[in-house]
Amino acid sequence: MILFMPRRSGPTRKLPYDAAEAIATLSAADPKLGRLIRRAGPLTLRLASSQSPFEALTESIIYQQLHGKAAATIHARMLAGFEPLCGVGRNGSPAHPSPQHILDCPTQQLRAAGLSHNKILALRDLAAKTLDGTVPTLARIRRMEDAEIIEHLTKVRGIGRWTVEMMLIFRLGRADVLPTTDYGVRKGFALTFQDLKPTTKVTPDLLPKADVMERRAKKWAPWRSVASWYLWRACDLARPSPDNAS
Repeated sequence: MILFMPRRSGPTRKLPYDAAEAIATLSAADPKLGRLIRRAGPLTLRLASSQSPFEALTESIIYQQLHGKAAATIHARMLAGFEPLCGVGRNGSPAHPSPQHILDCPTQQLRAAGLSHNKILALRDLAAKTLDGTVPTLARIRRMEDAEIIEHLTKVRGIGRWTVEMMLIFRLGRADVLPTTDYGVRKGFALTFQDLKPTTKVTPDLLPKADVMERRAKKWAPWRSVASWYLWRACDLARPSPDNAS
């Protein structure tokens, strides 16, 4: 299970909201969360920059259900396969193919990069829905409400609510997203609020249901993305340090 978003390389940009204000508000509203925030330290979340929704979702589809290193290799191979056609970008890496490039390229080219049959179908559907306007442009998506973005993007094959929530938090910098199906957020919630011990083997019955999380998270609005980030950090803090590992 993924406890946190894959750490991807590339340029980043600052958050569009005041992290200090978010932390102060959350700490005052929920003392238990405040204790976690003090243990975890400053919010170091940075946003990926210069990606269109098509590019970000292409990467998300490739990363689904794969170890980060394996997914990064497949993603790099896919981009390299288009280099003769698309050239290189400003950073010297292969430029990203357009939706039309994905639709037009031979299936064997995508298979050679390591993409599964289902992911190829998902990428082609993403490309088609980008061209027909179902997937909004970056300029348009920035003006849309979170729920509207989720409604549009989950129409794409292979894109579920969780994938869009990760895009909202890590690409668009939306401040009030609570991904209640994310394993890491659920485990962090159990560690922080339900006395789950770091050494306990986690089984599904020990993880909170969405309604339980949503009730407590009412006091976190409008900073639920920040609270979620700290719940992921609770999982990191629960891991044994090298000095204490057996």
